[in-house]
Amino acid sequence: MADISWRDKLKNQIDDDTLKDLDHHQTELTLKQQGKITDKVFMEARGRRGIYGQRYDNGLRHNGQDEYKIQFPGEATKGPGLSWHAPGMQRIKIPAGMINAEQLELMAELAEEYGDAIVHITTRQDIQIHFIHINDTADMFYRLAAAGITTKEACGNSIRNVTACPYSGVCHDESFDTSSHAIAMKDYLLGHDDVQDFGRKFKIAFSGCADHPCALTGMHDMGFIAKIKDRKKGFEMYVGGGLGAVPHKAKLFTDFLPEEELFPMTQAVCRIFARHGEKDKRSKARIKFLIKNIGIDEFKKLVLEERDRLKEDPIWYSALKQAREGVKEDALKDGKIIELKFDPKTEFGLWANTNVRPQKQEGYSLVTVNLPLGDITSNQARDLVEISRKYIKGTMRTTVEQNLVLRWVRNDDLEALYKDLLEINLADAGAGTILDITSCPGTDTCKLGVSSSRGLAAVIGERLAEKSYQLDEAVSSLRIKVSGCMNSCGMHHIADIGFFGVSRQRDEFLIPHFQLVLGGKRDNNAGTYGLAITSIPSKAVPQAVDRLTDYYAQNREGAESFQDFTTRIGKATLKEVLDDLRHVPAYEEDSSYYVDWADVRIYSTGDKGIGECSGEVISLTGMGLMNADREAFEAQLQLDKGKVKEAGEIAFRAMVLGAQSLIKDYNPDMGNDPDEVMAEFKKNIYNTGMFVETNANYFFAAYDERGKDLNSEQTHHRIEEAQLFIEEAYNFDIKRAQNKVKA
Repeated sequence: MADISWRDKLKNQIDDDTLKDLDHHQTELTLKQQGKITDKVFMEARGRRGIYGQRYDNGLRHNGQDEYKIQFPGEATKGPGLSWHAPGMQRIKIPAGMINAEQLELMAELAEEYGDAIVHITTRQDIQIHFIHINDTADMFYRLAAAGITTKEACGNSIRNVTACPYSGVCHDESFDTSSHAIAMKDYLLGHDDVQDFGRKFKIAFSGCADHPCALTGMHDMGFIAKIKDRKKGFEMYVGGGLGAVPHKAKLFTDFLPEEELFPMTQAVCRIFARHGEKDKRSKARIKFLIKNIGIDEFKKLVLEERDRLKEDPIWYSALKQAREGVKEDALKDGKIIELKFDPKTEFGLWANTNVRPQKQEGYSLVTVNLPLGDITSNQARDLVEISRKYIKGTMRTTVEQNLVLRWVRNDDLEALYKDLLEINLADAGAGTILDITSCPGTDTCKLGVSSSRGLAAVIGERLAEKSYQLDEAVSSLRIKVSGCMNSCGMHHIADIGFFGVSRQRDEFLIPHFQLVLGGKRDNNAGTYGLAITSIPSKAVPQAVDRLTDYYAQNREGAESFQDFTTRIGKATLKEVLDDLRHVPAYEEDSSYYVDWADVRIYSTGDKGIGECSGEVISLTGMGLMNADREAFEAQLQLDKGKVKEAGEIAFRAMVLGAQSLIKDYNPDMGNDPDEVMAEFKKNIYNTGMFVETNANYFFAAYDERGKDLNSEQTHHRIEEAQLFIEEAYNFDIKRAQNKVKA
């Protein structure tokens, strides 16, 4: 007798509409395998269900007798000796980060049965399972749906996971609990007709207060901050934020949006974005670019006119009712009101001083379970589920810092809870400190990863943990965030000390590097974005962190914050402090620089680099790119001094130098006249198809707008764009050299 399918086992626990939708996914899988759906159509379909491709060299197994070709995540062409296993990644939406014991237990099972037995928490409070097979996704979806979880629109051009402060409902500083508003917003927009025609993704966040960074509303497409006015609930509403390669701060739409207008106004914004947002150029398709192009006043005018045209929708009121009912979350038992004092000389006290936070409800505390790199094994997750049932009612929250928060822990249970966490290796101290490092997947699994962000984050974390008892108090409060590429999935722009992965060349080798980003600020819901000041070889980055933090501890004035310290000292001085670390020794002197963290292979495997016959010309190109880098940094220094016009002009000049340096490969006498450089760049560099269009467009736009007065924010963007253009110039030079060697 055949085994009963997961669909048949669980169909009575899934509503009819959801069951029908999941059946569609099973049909799509069958049609794709029969060749009846194109790759392009299937990619969008699976993307909207949270299924991503990932790097394949870590997971595809074969016996070396044949080549393989990846067709889509989880499928490889069969051949002699080829195992039917190519990895993909499944993203699972966790609205407001709210997850109960049964759901986390299911995640542990799914990760163990279909993935690598790791449950990964992302910087958007999602959960990801890596190394899945595409054919297993249908069963996963039925099992998730039966537990009240969806992956629908977890990826793709859609409304992504709606996030919220993990402390909502128990925080001393909040105006009111926004958890239920976030959940109601997710339910309202999921599958809504007005959000199906976006050019790109759209992210929403809710915060209970304006001061703290728990929800980071300032970096979202739409952000809501709880506010009470005349004893009425409402929100400060922001639009047009986003990180990515060029970050934009969200703009204030209104300082008070009545609670009743939350859903209709959101619908109006979505309709305007769908109608007026870019569709063809994905790099310009986020709402932040629409607002940048037409201005916040014109955008607001369009939205308000659209709001007036909307017909009354009963769903607005049912969604509002859902939001107002709140989230029911009870204590397991009465909490004793005891004074919280922890001896920092004990292991428990050290942990409690960083991982325990009193709730506004007397007698109870929040406990943060610190998850290095956002990972928890399936076995640990199951053990944590039992612990949560023992001390609380099993409700937990994921955080944008990639941790888990246990709520409603009785103060007199804290020490016993700590001992239980210690037994399952989940009692790491340092939550909310410099030890609590955020990292994207980087080269471990992401196709876009350039350098090993997770490998670097792990090494920095271990290094800092070894001397945690000696860390200066001000240093302990700093935050480090690492991205594997320029796209800021690790949120490096809002870190005290941020890094994003790049590559550089020496001799015939590529060397993994990271750009150091300073000037970011998490407080005030991601109040300030940093800029890159220099690139450092990956293997020298931990030493750079030591040097920066030591320099701050020794030279700060009083209680001076790191941002204020950076401003006072100046980025030029800080860059000089690190200059010697930029040196890459020859391979014969120290080969470790040529291997990335958490890897054993030479970083440039398969890439032979530049031949000696081009040495002189490449030297001209390399010098030109170095000069372009210097100019981009000078633009940043001028902006820091308030010289906005000069900064913008220098940033454009940096782009011209970057383009000129590439032209010097075949025309060493190329001058720096912008018109001549632009014409030659378009003809012989851009038209090769090897220079990424997005980054070329930054140069084209700056050329068209030369002489135009830019404000401070626009100049900040121009500098960021110049850095990205120059970074792409480095990449182009590498690709061009590789093609010459192949020829």
